[in-house]
Amino acid sequence: MKEHEFDKSTFIGGWYIPDEVCDNLVETYYNNITDTVKGQVGNNAVIPSTKISTEFIINKNKKKELISEYESHLGKVLSKYKEKYPYSNKVSKYSLHKYIKIQHYKPNEGFFKWHAENTGTHQQRHLVFMTYLNTLDNAGTEFYHQNLTTPCIKGLTLIWPSAWTHTHRGVINNDAHKFIITGWFNFDVN
Repeated sequence: MKEHEFDKSTFIGGWYIPDEVCDNLVETYYNNITDTVKGQVGNNAVIPSTKISTEFIINKNKKKELISEYESHLGKVLSKYKEKYPYSNKVSKYSLHKYIKIQHYKPNEGFFKWHAENTGTHQQRHLVFMTYLNTLDNAGTEFYHQNLTTPCIKGLTLIWPSAWTHTHRGVINNDAHKFIITGWFNFDVN
């Protein structure tokens, strides 16, 4: 599995999954267009000044067949992340959260505001994952404290810690449609 090299001190890992897996996920999005919702933030709020997107939210426990191929590749990426950052795995047991989102950003849409994935509201979130499903210039993800913008390259799958240390926002493309799939590895709480 090919790695996208980031400075190790960023705690952001990136590896590539096959293009055809990405194509299948975009097709899954379009095949389920009637089940999409407006992009939400925080506790399921639609706030256009913060984020504008359209999302197909997949419950992996009910529709596993829609993402089983992706989930297999994501597991390999997680293994590579744990090899690179072994202490990310020396914590309480965690697993893939049941909801995974395919997000579609039309031109001028995106996650505009700086944010982290765990600000206390979602304390169970341990790691974040995101895969770019198409390649675009000026459409990656900007990480505030790392002074880093990741490229939007089809198949590039990122994993990073969910805390404030990895405050980030989307890079807004004004000309093209951007697709990602994203979610979390959450601590297993009783």
